Amino acid sequence: MTSSAHALGDVLAVESDPGGGFTPPGIGEFYPEALTSFSLLGVDFEITRITLIAWVATAAMIALLVAAVRKPQIVPGKLQFIGETGYSFVRDGIARDVVGPKGLPFAPFLASLFFFILANNLMAIIPLAQISPMSKFAFPLVLALICWVVYIAVGIKNQGLWPYFRDIMFLPGVPKPMYILITPLELLQNFIVRPFTLAIRLFANMFAGHMLLVTFALGATYLLSVDNFSVIFGPVSALMAIVMTFFELLVIFLQAYVFTMLMGTYLNGSVEAAH
Repeated sequence: MTSSAHALGDVLAVESDPGGGFTPPGIGEFYPEALTSFSLLGVDFEITRITLIAWVATAAMIALLVAAVRKPQIVPGKLQFIGETGYSFVRDGIARDVVGPKGLPFAPFLASLFFFILANNLMAIIPLAQISPMSKFAFPLVLALICWVVYIAVGIKNQGLWPYFRDIMFLPGVPKPMYILITPLELLQNFIVRPFTLAIRLFANMFAGHMLLVTFALGATYLLSVDNFSVIFGPVSALMAIVMTFFELLVIFLQAYVFTMLMGTYLNGSVEAAH
């Protein structure tokens, strides 16, 4: 059962109650019941509908990219063109232009990040899925923590342990007495705020987009089912659901790009020492 179907069931239940009214969707659909559960090495795991959607999105992304490069040709076909265009977009627009001259080795990682987020975000408007795993905070948080580990490890590898942390804690050109204020702020910014804002930006946009789409869709269903003048506004709500779907498509691509681009800026600060 889809998230919209769950919410629709709530609406229909309310309609059967003479004193009921429209009940908007809540956060309960972000915490679906487990499809199955198991224990591994003493740790309990649950597979939910959202987990299944993430698996499907990841498998579809991998299948598309493998198909795109399976039989490369000088004159690319449609799949090869899509794959090469997407990879070139990340390689040239982020790895080369944002990370810098030393950024090309990071192109595969950045492209994987971009396509993974994009595939999972697209599930928000795919029928029978209709929710992005990125609208559940755990998913973007794990991605942000992976990025956090990567850019710190790259910084230590390229600059050395002490030079890397020294350039973060003691910015060049800052009067020494100001380090009392600046150093804690820089440590907080680089090691706490960065991963948190990276995760919360992606999560908040996908969460809000899902709630808007479901609210307008269920609002149209409710308004068209009542017997009073509210039925007049049903088509308006349905039209808004369509408009918001196209707007959500823009947000889906934008959030995948922003997340990857920000990771590129963090890598830029890791591969080159501050001057």
